Amino acid sequence: MRSPMSGHRTFRPSIADRLTKAAMTASGSLPGPVIQLAGGAPRRIDGQVLDPHFQAGVRVMSLLSEGEYEDLPLEQARQTVERSAYTVSGNRIDLAVVKDLVLPLAGSDQPGDETARADLPARLYSPVHGDEPLPMLVFFHGGGWVLGSIDSHDATCRYIARMGGLKVLSVDYRLAPEFLFPTAAEDALASFRYVRDNAESLGVDPTRIAVGGDSAGGNLAAVVCQQTRDAGEKTPDFQLLFVPATNMSARTRSFELFGEGFFLTGRNMDFYETTYLRSDADRLDPRASPLLAEDFSDLPPAHVATGGFDPLRDEGEAYARKMADAGVKVSLRRHSTMVHPFVNAVGATPLARAALSEAVGALRMGLAY
Repeated sequence: MRSPMSGHRTFRPSIADRLTKAAMTASGSLPGPVIQLAGGAPRRIDGQVLDPHFQAGVRVMSLLSEGEYEDLPLEQARQTVERSAYTVSGNRIDLAVVKDLVLPLAGSDQPGDETARADLPARLYSPVHGDEPLPMLVFFHGGGWVLGSIDSHDATCRYIARMGGLKVLSVDYRLAPEFLFPTAAEDALASFRYVRDNAESLGVDPTRIAVGGDSAGGNLAAVVCQQTRDAGEKTPDFQLLFVPATNMSARTRSFELFGEGFFLTGRNMDFYETTYLRSDADRLDPRASPLLAEDFSDLPPAHVATGGFDPLRDEGEAYARKMADAGVKVSLRRHSTMVHPFVNAVGATPLARAALSEAVGALRMGLAY
C-alpha cells in the first residue's frame, strides 16, 4: 500500500470550518430571493441565469479563499480542496456499509503500462449488509488529476449509493505531479478490471458495473470505456460523466465565457493540465483527450451532465454528441444555472441534489433495474 495516499493527508476541520459548514448547510434550505441578498444581482451570461445558491456560494468561497490553487504550495492546495468540499457536504448520509479497503493491483497480471501496478486505496459504500449481488458504480473523483481524494467526494458517493440502491467504489488513484500521465488513466483502468474480474467476491452483479466521475474523474471514466473497448474486453455497462474534461488540445467558447469568476477558472485548468501531462504531445493522446479518439462506436450507454457556467461545458457536450452520432445511447443534460463542481454541493443547494438524483435515475435505467 502506498503512503501517503496520492499525496493526500487526512483533512481535520477546524471550529471555523465546522461553523462554515453549518452555515452553508442551513443556507441550502433558504429560498432563492433570500439567498440572492448574499449573492448580489443575478449573473446572466449566454442566455443563462446563475442559481442564487451557487452565486452566493462562489462569493463566500472567494471571501474564504487562501488563493488560487496554482498559486499555493501543493499540499496547501490539496487541503484547500478538502476544506471546500467539507463545507458544502451537508449532513452525513449513513449507509449500512462504508469501508476503506485496498485494491490489490500490484500483484495482478494486468496488461498495459507498468504504472498500473500499484495497490490503490479505495472506499466501498453499500446501502445494505450482506452478500446479495448489487450493481456497482466505480467512481473516480475530480480535482484536475492533481487535487481531490476519496474524502473530498465522500458525500457525493454516499448520496449516489443511497439514492441508487447500489454499491459505489471510490478509487484513490495516484495524482500528479508525483505520478504523471498516464498513471491516473492506468490506475482507473486497472481498478475497473479488478472489479469486473472479482465481482463475485465483492458482492457485485457482474452484468451491472458502471464507471463514473466528475471533471478529471469523468475524463478517466470515459477513457476506461474507450480502452476496454479497444482491447476487445468487456466494457463497463454504463458511464456516468459529470462535467467531464474531454479535450486538452483546444479551448472552447465556454472557456471564454466562464473562465473567470465561476469557481473553476481557465488558469486552474492550465495548472492541472501542465502538472499532469509529461509534454504537449500528450494533449493529443485520447487517454488524456478522449474527444480526440477516432472511433466513438460501441461505447457503453452514457449520461453526461454539464454545468451552464462551466468552462468545460462545451467539450463535455461535444463528447456526448460524438457518442450519440456514433450510435451510442446517450442522455445529455445541461444544468444551465450551475457552476462546475455541483456534484460536490449536495449539502448546500437543493438544485445540486436534484441534478445528482436525476443522474442516478439515468444510471438506474442504464443498468436496467
